[in-house]
Amino acid sequence: MTLPLTVEFGDIDIYLFDQLLRGRIRQGARVLDAGCGGGRNLVYLLRQGYDVIGADADPAAVDHVRRLAASLAPALPATSFVVAPVERMPFPDNAADVVLSSAVLHFARDDAQFDAMVREMWRVLRPGGMLWARLASTIGIEREVRSITGRWSLLPDGSERYLVDEALLVDFTQKLGGRLLDPIKTTVVSHQRSMTTWVVAK
Repeated sequence: MTLPLTVEFGDIDIYLFDQLLRGRIRQGARVLDAGCGGGRNLVYLLRQGYDVIGADADPAAVDHVRRLAASLAPALPATSFVVAPVERMPFPDNAADVVLSSAVLHFARDDAQFDAMVREMWRVLRPGGMLWARLASTIGIEREVRSITGRWSLLPDGSERYLVDEALLVDFTQKLGGRLLDPIKTTVVSHQRSMTTWVVAK
């Protein structure tokens, strides 16, 4: 019996779904969700038997994703999901084939924390692996955002985020020694906020 898409894939980010459709997250890959929250992007991966690991600073979120994993992939150890900030994850170097970062990096307090978070995800990613990140940016709404302190900014929708731009992402890609797998793509939502997808090969 075929499961309804909403059951099979859960509330997956559509831009992550795109990477699955394009075959970039292959069966057997070890996938790290850095800042996994309750596991909204992991439903399909858990159902399909991927080797999934995750970290989040919120103990309640980790408890939730452990329960999710227990129901969908009972053989996966609960210790696959740990309470830890993205910039200090307890996983070894080169531990994952794919690292996911969905709506996490824009909560960096400042440049130093953003740098630490990205470099930690890069450390855990194996050579040849893929970093997929979705994060808030100024792209397309440059005139509508207001800087509070550095890149920490007020968005038109009233929220505050650490906002990147294309130049920063391109520069980071080069500093890491990575390669863009996709052009930097951005969705502007009614000039209230802007979300950018950054996909990099190590």
